[in-house]
Amino acid sequence: MRNLLITGGAGFIGSNFVHYMLETHADYRIVVFDKLTYAGRRENLERVAANPRFHFVQGDICDMQAVRAAVREHNIDTIVNFAAETHVDRSIMAPDAVVTTNVKGTWTLLEVARETGLERFHQISTDEVYGAIPAPRRSREGDPLEPRSPYSASKAGAEHLVYAYFITYGLPVTTTRGSNNIGPYHYPEKAVPLFTTNAIDNLPLPIYGDGLQVRDYQYVLDHCEAIDTVLHHGQLGEVYNVGTEVETPNIEMAHKILDLLGKPHSLIQHVTDRAGHDRRYALDCSKLRALGWQSRHSFDEALEKTVRWFVANEAWWRPIKSGEYLEYYRRQYEERGA
Repeated sequence: MRNLLITGGAGFIGSNFVHYMLETHADYRIVVFDKLTYAGRRENLERVAANPRFHFVQGDICDMQAVRAAVREHNIDTIVNFAAETHVDRSIMAPDAVVTTNVKGTWTLLEVARETGLERFHQISTDEVYGAIPAPRRSREGDPLEPRSPYSASKAGAEHLVYAYFITYGLPVTTTRGSNNIGPYHYPEKAVPLFTTNAIDNLPLPIYGDGLQVRDYQYVLDHCEAIDTVLHHGQLGEVYNVGTEVETPNIEMAHKILDLLGKPHSLIQHVTDRAGHDRRYALDCSKLRALGWQSRHSFDEALEKTVRWFVANEAWWRPIKSGEYLEYYRRQYEERGA
């Protein structure tokens, strides 16, 4: 494992993984393959652009010819697939996009990996494939998948394809199911960066329903370390949960952001809940911990680092919150009413 193709490497988690791998493995070459949709940004990779072990290819993972050419040209031996349409709300508005990218795109990558005999294919998945989990139960890797949104259903479908290629063709695969990530370069349509940037500008923080939905928020670099651990020590064909096992209600997360920024809790605005909103996710991560991985950041540490990054990097997020973003925001929140 020396030449890695990181699909979706200009996105949030993908770009952080690129930074992490280049800093951690001095003999690895990293090729980012990214379509540069609205959430994929070259700016996320500026810090490594001059690194001789880094290369960028703009392309669509559904384009088999382009994927095949990138794999052959750069002697790729490992694919780590971050490329996906990831926002649940957008998947509800336009489910065709998540099916195309998350299912067909994954199939395309698997086909190229199979025909070129790659050492490893690693799929980035999500805790949302388990569906809503009633307390006090925690999801374990062998539990049934019961996705409840077009996004999570597409990720579950992609996972089934990955496992099928392992069983049918002997393709060496691993998969990680991560909880909610927070940290640098997080596109501000997701809750934590949305609430942070809105609070900076004294704008309302739109909370779905009563805000008591429970999530596990992990720092993105902890997730990157976990993926690295699975790549090097995980068992082929296996799935590993990645999270902190700490549960936080969304309303509490919003309060903490406002407190960090010295803003009043009155900025919180309850809006109509989204369709099929899962009430609780909770992972059992003991299988991954058995490989030697441990989350390094508490929720409070991860949240403070994230908030401080957005405060210090307004030049990164302000241009995003215009144009198409404003139209999306209007449709998603302002039309929901109080």
